[in-house]
Amino acid sequence: MADYEDFDYNKPMSFSIWKKMFPFIVPEKRNLIKCTALMLSVAVIDIIFPLLLGYAVRHNIQPQSADGIWLLITATVLLVTIQALNVNAFVALGIRAEVGMCRCLRNSVFNHLQSLSLSYYNKTPVGYLMARTNSDTGRIGDLVAWGLIDFTWSAFYCTGAVIAMFLVHWKLALIVCATIPFMALLTWFFQSRILSVNRVMRKLNSKMTGAMNEGITGARTVKVLVAEEKSLDEYSGITGEYRSHANHMARLRSVFIPATLFIGSLATAAVLSYGGWEIAVLGADLSILAIFLQYAGGFFWPIQNIARIFTDFVSTQANVERVCGLLEQTPGITDNPEVTEKYGNIFSPKKENWEPITGDVEFCDVTFRYPDGHENVLEHFNLHVKAGTYAAIVGETGAGKSTLVNLVCRFFEPTSGKILIDGRDYRQRSQLWLHSAFGYVLQNPHLFSGTIRDNIRYGRLEARDEEVEKAAGIVHADRIIAKLEKGFDTEAGEGGDRLSTGEKQLISFARAVLADPRIFILDEATSSIDTEMEALLQEAIHTLLKGRTSFVIAHRLSTIRGADIILVVKNGKIIERGTHGELMRGKGHYYGLYTRQFETEAEEEALRG
Repeated sequence: MADYEDFDYNKPMSFSIWKKMFPFIVPEKRNLIKCTALMLSVAVIDIIFPLLLGYAVRHNIQPQSADGIWLLITATVLLVTIQALNVNAFVALGIRAEVGMCRCLRNSVFNHLQSLSLSYYNKTPVGYLMARTNSDTGRIGDLVAWGLIDFTWSAFYCTGAVIAMFLVHWKLALIVCATIPFMALLTWFFQSRILSVNRVMRKLNSKMTGAMNEGITGARTVKVLVAEEKSLDEYSGITGEYRSHANHMARLRSVFIPATLFIGSLATAAVLSYGGWEIAVLGADLSILAIFLQYAGGFFWPIQNIARIFTDFVSTQANVERVCGLLEQTPGITDNPEVTEKYGNIFSPKKENWEPITGDVEFCDVTFRYPDGHENVLEHFNLHVKAGTYAAIVGETGAGKSTLVNLVCRFFEPTSGKILIDGRDYRQRSQLWLHSAFGYVLQNPHLFSGTIRDNIRYGRLEARDEEVEKAAGIVHADRIIAKLEKGFDTEAGEGGDRLSTGEKQLISFARAVLADPRIFILDEATSSIDTEMEALLQEAIHTLLKGRTSFVIAHRLSTIRGADIILVVKNGKIIERGTHGELMRGKGHYYGLYTRQFETEAEEEALRG
């Protein structure tokens, strides 16, 4: 995760960084303004309470009189009631502001993630994205809502309390205010150190999120490799470091809090000493001492609060930078403004302008290098696959087979040269227009949480149940589904983990069939299906592919003997092309691959027999 935590955690408070959050704060401005007004009311009432106590001491306690007591009680009850209503209202509004801002931020991040290209996901860990989407946005929303509320109350209370103290007794007010510089210095000293530790803990928390995600998603691999101890050691190392810094934080706070209480107690002692002397020697009013004891006891918490909020805003700048950095990521593949104007974008498509696709695909002098790569995967590559052609792609691992289909799907774009769909550069049309014409079945397909019926329906969201079941029947997935406890209503689990890889492949086949695409991409799509089911599926595939353009990457060469053309790829170049019969008669690279695989399969069959 270290490569992705490339943010300066030691920057001072910067308005320019926080200004980036304004678009997400503005929708909640009404709630925040109402909260500010309520906190002003809360601060005013908090300032009035010591004055009420002073009034009671002067007019009722000292003279031991009940005159006006009911008026005092009524005023106190009224203020307490108003205060309770204020607190209830600002808590509700604060929660609305926090939740509203978090929702707006998270929706923006999630929508932006959907617009980014595959190249971004190839180099960015899932744990990093999860931390940005959940932890960072949550911290920002919490601080903006409650930080502003707490700061408003603290600032209003400190200002009002100082004014009230000077109006009541300026000498005692000076005694209380004289301790403020010491409190500010102490707060600055400890908060700067607490902030430094907190920044490190946030980086470690992000690492923990990434490590936890890898541990959970890779649980099966960890168990197969018997690597539980290594996985635990790595995670324990991070949590151990986090605990060490958390203990350091606890030690700092354990000194800071008593120290601030000590300064507050000194202020109270000074007020008691000087105020008591004035009462005993000069005959001063006891009510003044009562008022100042209240102010001195509650004056320093708001000062600490302001310091804490300030350091929190500085600390959270890193969270803001990370979220904004994600939102400012530009997709590696974008449609130009003219294309977007005509065809729309992924969230607002203009389907009425989409031309029908027949499926003619042509590579014209294509050279391709991955965005984070240093060598060309394809060089001056040319290929023309006519509409309705069943093209099989074979070759060793790393030969460039998946690169070809990723380019056809425009998950990546050529470094040079161009790819034509129906005779036109596919960059002159929208990505969504192109992707809507594809049916893509992967070797390790992904299923979403939900029922099997819902997963198949992802192929065409408006499809009826009958159409979903018919699509499953075409690829014989209904045989597998019928054996499940709840049939089509069986939960697939997260990522389809409740199903075997072969079952997931069949479900993804049904999903692709339901979409009724013009171009099929099958990437080792039958590798995990048993031999009996594969024979049935191959028959269904041949029926499906008639009249459609298809690119089939196959490891098991016996499954693509009926292809219209077989492309043999090596080092990013097509070294042979032709039908199965032509390539076998040529006795070249394909012939060697096929015969070796045939012999291996025959040996395995003999051993099983």
